[in-house]
Amino acid sequence: MKKTTIALSLILCWWFAAQAQDRKLMHHKDQDKLLLWQSIDKKFAQYAKAARQIWSFAELGYLEYKSSALLQSILTEAGFQVESGVAGLPTAFVATYGKGTPVIGILAEFDALPGLSQDTVPYRKPLVEGGSGHGCGHNLFGVASSAAAIALKEYLQQNRLAGTIKVFGTPAEEGGAGKVFMAREGIFNGLDAVLHWHPAAYNAANAEGCLAMVSGKFRFYGQAAHAAASPERGRSALDGLEAMNFMVNLLREHIPQEGRIHYVITRGGTAANVVPDYAEAEYIVRMPNHEAAMELWERVTKAAEGAAIGTGTKVQYEITAAHMGLLPNETLASVMHSNLTKVGGVKYDERERAFAEELCTTMGKNLPPLKTAEEIQPFQQSFFYASTDVGDISWLVPTTGLNTATWVPGTAAHTWQATATDGMSIGMKGMINAAKTLAATGLDLLTNPQLLQKAKAELNNRRGANFQYKSMIGNIQPPFNYRKGL
Repeated sequence: MKKTTIALSLILCWWFAAQAQDRKLMHHKDQDKLLLWQSIDKKFAQYAKAARQIWSFAELGYLEYKSSALLQSILTEAGFQVESGVAGLPTAFVATYGKGTPVIGILAEFDALPGLSQDTVPYRKPLVEGGSGHGCGHNLFGVASSAAAIALKEYLQQNRLAGTIKVFGTPAEEGGAGKVFMAREGIFNGLDAVLHWHPAAYNAANAEGCLAMVSGKFRFYGQAAHAAASPERGRSALDGLEAMNFMVNLLREHIPQEGRIHYVITRGGTAANVVPDYAEAEYIVRMPNHEAAMELWERVTKAAEGAAIGTGTKVQYEITAAHMGLLPNETLASVMHSNLTKVGGVKYDERERAFAEELCTTMGKNLPPLKTAEEIQPFQQSFFYASTDVGDISWLVPTTGLNTATWVPGTAAHTWQATATDGMSIGMKGMINAAKTLAATGLDLLTNPQLLQKAKAELNNRRGANFQYKSMIGNIQPPFNYRKGL
């Protein structure tokens, strides 16, 4: 009994000592994070200016030359070694600082969307009619990622620690699948973890999945003729395309409810009295996993082939982009959520609140309260019914991300309302919160090898022991022209 009591006492002494040491380490790490955040705050004006510049450039996918160059310049000045044009993509880059392990990657996007030009006012006011705009916040994305990387570089440098930080400039997320082409070329090999973020109307860091995606072009070829004098000599390419669209719309009833199919006619003829000899559409299909997405794409192509037979036309089609869904990593996501909770949400000043209240009048009813921007959503496993080319990376390397409230609560992505806030102080505040959360999470991973081991084990468990990466795009070339002329 006496020996048992002594043993128990020793265990308790060890436990209390360990707890005290853990508290000491936690306090030390919190102090380090505070220094990271102060470093980011000191450069707020510089980062806000850069985000506003990229917002003004509003460059579309694979055309982001000025946006990419600006981020590369910021990172070069901060002491990173920058390699541009990686994977054969002119606007892609990798910026590296440090030596040895662990190796932490941070993703940076910077492409805009067509048709979303908008001034920073709470009512519809395009800066360029029909022009492009940052309706998904990628002007903020790349800057916050760079800011986090620079703060981590300073931490490694000041503490003389081993470790490597890599910023990946990833073009054409909006339909161009830039990351997939980079993954296919092995650009993300050798990483221990990848961090990313995305603008939103709320603050969250969940273990999140999303839909896999396949997109491509369908081109119908017919025979031109006078639509009134000799219609019998014509074969309408537009008829072929519309027949395809009709059959695909019937198909919708017979696919899993999680699936998505959407399209737009990009070319439909030149004049009503000329039978169109050429018509073109862009299609996107999405499913919860990549195998199912490819199967659905095949069903859509069969509809196109049938439509061509029925209308006496010919059809050609090609995949221009495809990527897998996100593979969640709860280990990393829980760390990210903890840091986001410490950073907190976005607080509006009086001017921002007035802006937000007026903007809400343009977005319908049943909107969440503005205070949502200040709150952090509870941690959970979730599924996002859209797609991102981060998906492929998440199958290669333990990956996690977060959202911050760069938009007014209730704002939908890919809208002029999002563009408006992405270019003003509300967006900038959310951007800095993202940078701080990324930096703090990066610090945790750089200083805790056990976390990375656990994250890698989870990745292996989720993807299966026999997993071998095979890009959904095959050997196709990057669609460099997919946004030209828009």
